[in-house]
Amino acid sequence: MDKKAVYEVIDSKASEFAALSDAIWDYAELAFTEHQSAEALCRQLEKEGFAVTRGVAGIETAFTARYGSGKPVIGILGEFDALSGLSQKAGCAVREPLCPGAAGHGCGHNMFGVGSIAAAVGVKKYLEDTGHSGTVVYFGTPGEEGGSGKAFMAREGVFDELDAAVAWHPSDLNAVMTGSSLANVQVAYHFKGVAAHAAAAPHLGRSALDAVELMNMGVQFLREHVIPEARIHYAITNTGGYSPNVVQPEAEVLYLIRAPKNAQVQEIYARVNKIAQGAAMMTETDLTIDFYKACSNLIPNTVMEELIYKNLCEAGLPEHTDADREFARQIRESIENKSDTVAALLDKATDPAEKELYRKHLGDPLNDFIVPYHSSELAMAGSTDVGDVSWVCPTAQVNTACYASGTPGHSWQLVAQGKAPVAHAAMLQAGRVMAGTAIDLFESPELLEKAKAEHAARVGDGYVCPIPAGVKPRPMGAKK
Repeated sequence: MDKKAVYEVIDSKASEFAALSDAIWDYAELAFTEHQSAEALCRQLEKEGFAVTRGVAGIETAFTARYGSGKPVIGILGEFDALSGLSQKAGCAVREPLCPGAAGHGCGHNMFGVGSIAAAVGVKKYLEDTGHSGTVVYFGTPGEEGGSGKAFMAREGVFDELDAAVAWHPSDLNAVMTGSSLANVQVAYHFKGVAAHAAAAPHLGRSALDAVELMNMGVQFLREHVIPEARIHYAITNTGGYSPNVVQPEAEVLYLIRAPKNAQVQEIYARVNKIAQGAAMMTETDLTIDFYKACSNLIPNTVMEELIYKNLCEAGLPEHTDADREFARQIRESIENKSDTVAALLDKATDPAEKELYRKHLGDPLNDFIVPYHSSELAMAGSTDVGDVSWVCPTAQVNTACYASGTPGHSWQLVAQGKAPVAHAAMLQAGRVMAGTAIDLFESPELLEKAKAEHAARVGDGYVCPIPAGVKPRPMGAKK
């Protein structure tokens, strides 16, 4: 099918989608508190003729929006949560918070949610024009940042109807996301002791802070005895108070444990639990283990990756102005400890033509080329709850260049670019790519079956959610 009409309907709504993305940038709501953002997305989808269901999986800010009927059922994933402490004035290449300490969209999820709506609208146009059997479902997935919203949704079977799913993420490159990701668990360890005067009667106290420190020391020794790909991070979230002359009666430490596979994470998590129990025994304190969340490693699917790459090439690239490049150059100058994205690609490249492509673009403020596709089994040094969707159905993701080359993730520089014309154009580009990919799956049942066969071979016995039953999603820092 000629996808021109689909691209045209997406582009015709460019101003509307840009305004919606900017509104969500303004809301900048944190994980599982994205009430204004979710409602704005729901209203837009209802306006576009989708049937919206709010509060899915028992999560207030999770929702679905569907159009069509019958099989296949293709999912499009959308995110919309922000990050704490990253408030920043838009269009400003120097650090200038709008509200010091407030949240900001440091991962581009304002664009993510709306770009995926653009894709869903494009697929709806295709289904209307062709009368083809099939259903497109937009999934509003809250709490990606530290909340694993999709994992909670997967646990409740929200994605079980899908034949395949597509997603995207704002980036500084135009590329297919390949390989896997790190599975993780996030758990708080709360120690309760006995307060006492630290000078007059220390023998009567039982220090919860000592327990936290002993636990941390034990984990430091554990690091030598886990697989080298594992990562164990922690933050002391409660030191017990500001009075050193008191034996601290309570303290808490939050751990994030990562590894390439779910089973590896679970093994390390069990060992960390034993260290915590040992620390409690040594200090005669009481231990409470509070499981926050977890997410699974991504399951690659080369059939889906090749298809989304084809559509990335077909959809074309946005054109950038001199003003776009100048702002990107200013952003690049503001970045301390710069990392050159294109230089990193050049270092890894082996094909002479590919090396020449990267040499040509070294130092460019904006990356206006497509990274050639190569399948990979390597795990990126990060985690995403898209991994849990990828265990349920064949899934592919694409990046589009929404900001200056080398912009660090989770930075004020990224927030500053969230309302820029480059961001808006790349967001629509992502919509075209995902819509085209979904259309190809509707048009080519044999291709979809091939993707599903690869998926079945990779997942083996199938998906087991890493979040225990009974654990509920909650905002960061919230207690049970």
